[in-house]
Amino acid sequence: MRYPLYLSRLMEALKALPGVGSKTADRYVFEMLHWPSKQLQQLAQAIDALPTMVQFCSICGCLNDDNQCLYCNAQYRDSSTLCVVASVKEVFAIEATGEYRGFYHVLGGLLSPLEGKGPEQLRIASLKERLATVEEAIIALDSTVEGDATSLFLKQQLERQGVKVSRLAFGLPLGSPLDYVDGGTLSRAMQGRRAF
Repeated sequence: MRYPLYLSRLMEALKALPGVGSKTADRYVFEMLHWPSKQLQQLAQAIDALPTMVQFCSICGCLNDDNQCLYCNAQYRDSSTLCVVASVKEVFAIEATGEYRGFYHVLGGLLSPLEGKGPEQLRIASLKERLATVEEAIIALDSTVEGDATSLFLKQQLERQGVKVSRLAFGLPLGSPLDYVDGGTLSRAMQGRRAF
């Protein structure tokens, strides 16, 4: 379908977002055509300000708010534990549980030789520098091939520095009947069982 040039450019820009294909981008653009000018300007200003207003913490890799890290500067956090995650999104997911009160370290991805991501492309060197006061490193990475490979690599690196290493438990989703759970998840749950 042929659209005016500017609409086509905007649709292409929107398709760069994850989960946004041609039809979704079309829907977004045609919706925006009906927005008042002020609302469009607010969206444009918010997008324009994103690179300058939101920065990554040089210590942990989380997001800064007004040039202060929400997680490094907090006095109520437990300095003996460090939770290692792949991206900033996982920090917010873990924080939402209210269960963890330690510090974080964002790797900036997972090891993936096929994508050219080795240990040098991740924030592993800065992770090692932070281990002086850490008693336990909690590896909170996805249960994927890349996540498992990165977890194993980190376990070997961190244990060499005398840090206790643990990994988040994997298993059954809350409220799921056993006959609906896939074999891999059920197998992980069986391996990770604990005393009741």
